[in-house]
Amino acid sequence: MIRALGGLVRRPGLWPTAFRQARRTATPGWWKRRPFLPVPSGAYLEFRLVTQYGEATHRPESDDVVTYLQWCREWDRTK
Repeated sequence: MIRALGGLVRRPGLWPTAFRQARRTATPGWWKRRPFLPVPSGAYLEFRLVTQYGEATHRPESDDVVTYLQWCREWDRTK
């Protein structure tokens, strides 16, 4: 996951979008369970990885994370 976030570090303009997506996809009550971070459920992550790469064990690629967040930012602007 750290590797996937490497591209995001170099794009501070996407940080607000990344935080917004983290809030939107976080498991309800995330603050009550370890790792006490607003991360999506394992089922959601598995779904996203399978639809993106064809297998749940594939690690997200940095460029794909950036592209996804750019798409989210543009989508939010159309509302």
